Amino acid sequence: MKASDLLVKALENEGVEYIFAVPGEENLDLLNSLKDSSIRLIVTRHEQGAGFMAATLGRITEKTGVCLATLGPGATNLVTPAAFARLGAMPMLMITGQKPIKSSKQGRFQILDVVDLMQPVTRFTRQIVNGNTIAPLVREAFRLSMEERPASVHLELPEDIAREDCDDTVFEVVGHRMPAANDKSLAEAVAMIEAAKSPLVLIGAGANRKRVCSALTDFVDATGIPFFTTQMGKGVIDERHPLYLGTAALSANDFIHCAIDHSDLVINVGHDVVEKPPFIMEHGGKKVIHINFCPAEVDAVYFPQLNVVGDIALSLKNLGQQIRKQDHWDLSYFEAMKKEVDTHLSRYFEDDRFPMLPQRLVNLLRSKLDDGAILSLDNGIYKVWFARNYKCYKPNTMLLDNALASMGAGLPSAIAAKIARPDSQVVAICGDGGFMMNSQELETAVRLELDLVVIVLNDNAFGMIKWKQEGMGFDDYGLDYSNPKFVDYARSYGANGYLATSDDHFQETLDHCLASPGVHLIELPVDYSLNHRILNVLLKEKACQV
Repeated sequence: MKASDLLVKALENEGVEYIFAVPGEENLDLLNSLKDSSIRLIVTRHEQGAGFMAATLGRITEKTGVCLATLGPGATNLVTPAAFARLGAMPMLMITGQKPIKSSKQGRFQILDVVDLMQPVTRFTRQIVNGNTIAPLVREAFRLSMEERPASVHLELPEDIAREDCDDTVFEVVGHRMPAANDKSLAEAVAMIEAAKSPLVLIGAGANRKRVCSALTDFVDATGIPFFTTQMGKGVIDERHPLYLGTAALSANDFIHCAIDHSDLVINVGHDVVEKPPFIMEHGGKKVIHINFCPAEVDAVYFPQLNVVGDIALSLKNLGQQIRKQDHWDLSYFEAMKKEVDTHLSRYFEDDRFPMLPQRLVNLLRSKLDDGAILSLDNGIYKVWFARNYKCYKPNTMLLDNALASMGAGLPSAIAAKIARPDSQVVAICGDGGFMMNSQELETAVRLELDLVVIVLNDNAFGMIKWKQEGMGFDDYGLDYSNPKFVDYARSYGANGYLATSDDHFQETLDHCLASPGVHLIELPVDYSLNHRILNVLLKEKACQV
């Protein structure tokens, strides 16, 4: 069998349905082998878009997403998505081409050591040097990509290896169950929780990956312990739950940090060290229980007193059955704080000034979208407002990157979300800066005939950095730019384009777009004038006065 045919067969064996790709000359044998495959090839307009799509597909489906690029610049354009998937714990396989390795008459043209290049940003990277190694390498790559924590992996297929003859062999896909936590650690956790005065549950990214929502909801219901989330832990429990306190969207000085300070025990479920620390542990201060698939990575700000290591859902089920509510638990502060938080977050929900406040946009979207609608956020200051103010009702319904925090991922991730969940509403929220980094993928969305809404928040600047600049007392300098006419730009790709001119007009336009097929781009002028006063000044002064 031809080696490129075997690679496709091995991918089919792993259940691959899509490959996102910008093919090159060195991929042509593989491209030809894909022609009659059950795998759907989706050509994108940039390798970065292909990588973001593959990673996000992996995140949503919990199956390894696959992308394809050529050698040299094609491969280097995948480095950012590789890091995006590695830090964000998304299973993704990258396949890149290479010049012939047995003999070549092109010298060093376009040749980089891509395997070495990928080493720091993947869990596994190999060059295929013999067609007969394809089956074990593909199986091992998929296995490692799906290990907890999931990650990016990479295989390089040189031209001459792609066309050589090899054995027709694929390896059986064998799954495994995560081990259960041992009885001693569970007993210690029960004792610590029951002895605490004001316990608090923190839900991190790891809990969002493995669909532990049912077990975690049962645990919170059984114990009555309030909970909060990190940005990437949003939606594991329906955030309409009466015990939901909020999301740690800022590094400090928010209401949720007051709750953390008041607590003497944090039950940290699914902690992922790549996220900004939602709290800083002080030696001799509060205690922390780490409940996760793997032991805690101890660093200067995180050194839990107890590790409960094993399948998270099973650990929570066992703990929920053993823990008894204690009369000495004092949760009254959390109840009072929740009322204060709800009042604070909703303060500008009905403010219809224009350009629009991000808080108002959050409220409008939450009121108009289905429970299972998916928001795909690019990176910008609006991400903080959405993380704090937008309530997620289901897991992975807010796709944001709080690990690599790369700009340019919002639109490609929304495309992948719509492919993975075609019956769900999908809305991409992009700043003008992040949108323009991969805006060409509008053509991909149009070509795929997706139903997709893209909202571009226009402030003609890098708004997140402006907020940081003001908070540090620096002059307003070096962060402004001009933009294209986004309406015309969208229409040039065959998408529908709209410019919102008032609060009412935006609502009418949004309703129309959500109800209509096709790709719709809404340019929304945004007002960030309250960012500094609320997030840097007011919260620091008022948050803990409960």
